Amino acid sequence: MEQLSGTFSYEETAYHLPVTYALTGTAVHSADEARAAFRATGESALVAAECLTAATEAAGKGAPPPYTGFLPDAVLRTLGYSLVDGSILGLAVVAGTPQSPDAAAALCRELQEKYMLTFLSGGIVDSLTGAGVKVGPELRLVPLGDRPSSAIHFIDIIARVAMMFGGVAPGDADRLLSYAQERAKAIAIVFPGLGDDETAMFDAFRLLGIPILSAGEYEGNEWIRVSVSEAVRTGMDLKGIKVSVTAIPIPMACSPAFEGKSIRKEEMFVEFGGGRSPAFELLRCRPVSEVEDGRIRVIGPEIGELKAGSAVPLGIIVEVAGKAMKKEYEPVLERRIHNFVNYGEGTWHVAQRDIIWVRISKDAVSHGVRIEHLGKLIAAKFRMDFPDLLDAVQVTLITDEQEVLAAKKEAERVYEERDERIRGMKDTDVDTYYSCTLCQTFAPNHVCIITPERPALCGAITWLDGKIAYEISPSGANQPVPKGRVIDAERGEFEGVNRFVKKASHGEVARCSLYSVMEYPMTCCGCFECIAVMLPEVNGFMVVNREYKGDTPSGMSFSTLAGTIGGGAQTPGFAGISKTFILSNRFLQAEGGIGRLVWMPAMLKEELGERLVRKLTERGLPGMFDKIADEKIAVTIEDLTAFLARIEHPALAMKPLL
Repeated sequence: MEQLSGTFSYEETAYHLPVTYALTGTAVHSADEARAAFRATGESALVAAECLTAATEAAGKGAPPPYTGFLPDAVLRTLGYSLVDGSILGLAVVAGTPQSPDAAAALCRELQEKYMLTFLSGGIVDSLTGAGVKVGPELRLVPLGDRPSSAIHFIDIIARVAMMFGGVAPGDADRLLSYAQERAKAIAIVFPGLGDDETAMFDAFRLLGIPILSAGEYEGNEWIRVSVSEAVRTGMDLKGIKVSVTAIPIPMACSPAFEGKSIRKEEMFVEFGGGRSPAFELLRCRPVSEVEDGRIRVIGPEIGELKAGSAVPLGIIVEVAGKAMKKEYEPVLERRIHNFVNYGEGTWHVAQRDIIWVRISKDAVSHGVRIEHLGKLIAAKFRMDFPDLLDAVQVTLITDEQEVLAAKKEAERVYEERDERIRGMKDTDVDTYYSCTLCQTFAPNHVCIITPERPALCGAITWLDGKIAYEISPSGANQPVPKGRVIDAERGEFEGVNRFVKKASHGEVARCSLYSVMEYPMTCCGCFECIAVMLPEVNGFMVVNREYKGDTPSGMSFSTLAGTIGGGAQTPGFAGISKTFILSNRFLQAEGGIGRLVWMPAMLKEELGERLVRKLTERGLPGMFDKIADEKIAVTIEDLTAFLARIEHPALAMKPLL
């Protein structure tokens, strides 16, 4: 630590040097502050490693791409839903230099297939790339750095998760350690190549309840010596991580680890849809007599008959049967086709319904993947993920253009029928809302209440999704919430909702307003897509989305704002929300509605685009779209005030917020 000099910090985080901040409550940005924090923690090896790593990366001495170094807060929040929905079961860090690249490749492939999010530091990264294994955050093999000490970023992730989601206050070291030990399903696998300081750093991981599995010569009393082939199983057993993975008999690996990958144009063998050819997907519920479990049909040309680089029509028709299956479940299950196709190492899928875009890679085709295997993957995953719901699944894949066009007309009729059933559904139309407590994995006191007009703040779950999820799994995270007596209709406060929230939050939250940002707003976990923020100076609200990295008129970035409201807290004047809630009639209802919206990033404004224009017109505010400022117009409250006065924004004439 004595060799430290100058100033250093990480960008795009509200947590400074997160490990040091979590342990001491001190925002370290200089060598002198780092040394003081080091002494205050009794010369912690974790604090030393973090400060030295931060100084090295700040000096431009960190490893170049593909290494990620420090991961911004926004990346962690993007991962948030995956950390609680079951597609990531635990965290692993693999460090050092393996003697056998092939054995290391097999270990990391096993971690991917067993739903582990894996971080890499040191020579392991070169070993994997040398063995032909692709790495990157999108593949859940995150290359932190070329030095084993880069694994300190693994700990800063755990520290930030504790502060973001778990309500752990900076400086509460005891609670941080307790939270990590109880909730962080994390393991460390260490190969040779560590120096003395790095060995001390990994040894300190044990304070957080992380077992150290040694696949080399380290044989300290508290490190567990294992063979490479046994490391993953041993670590998962020690942390109580249970996973049942059934191999799908197709010539490519299948795992949620591949869901974030992309297949670029130069990597693809064939593509379907995406505006280049007609394509659609449709899931239908059928009588059991009409569905032959496991039957896969391809109508039209197969891979061997297609030209490399071509765009080909595609229809994906999934027919399911089961005693518990209902017609209204169809759209919810249909959306899972997107996930399942992306689970294939060589297949890629975006969008839904009749705007899908699918690619199969050259590498997958060279290993024997055919269009038929898409069907086998989809059918197998439906049977695995919904064993109590589905008794039989069959898949038809159509690549003949005339057949696709004919079947697509029927699909469009079904889409319209579904839309008509739920179009215009209001909160007042139902007596029951639904909860989501998935995020209590990391935010123990957070409770999300989902209504027809207010989706979950992560944007991933609608009221219909919650209803169906409860029917499929009555003991799951989505529970019915009877509204009960109305306490305040304008704020959206209900006796039954309050009763449920108090119980589900372990007594921490007694009241919850569904339509107010100012009085008893809903709690936040950390997975929210956007934050709505009161700006009293202009009598309005701004909304900032997670992807926006710049400054805002509040004087705080998204990361800083998010750091103040997460972890299951109620923070009047601030609310985590989904993007689509902005388009709801219930948005800011208690505060006067969408007429209070004065600022949002240009990227969000463009994304909502025509839908936002229509909503503003419906609410009697034609022309207001152009009166909503963005960062091109104002990034300070002074500039925003001047702009809103000049264009006479309606918020300025509304009742004062304070």
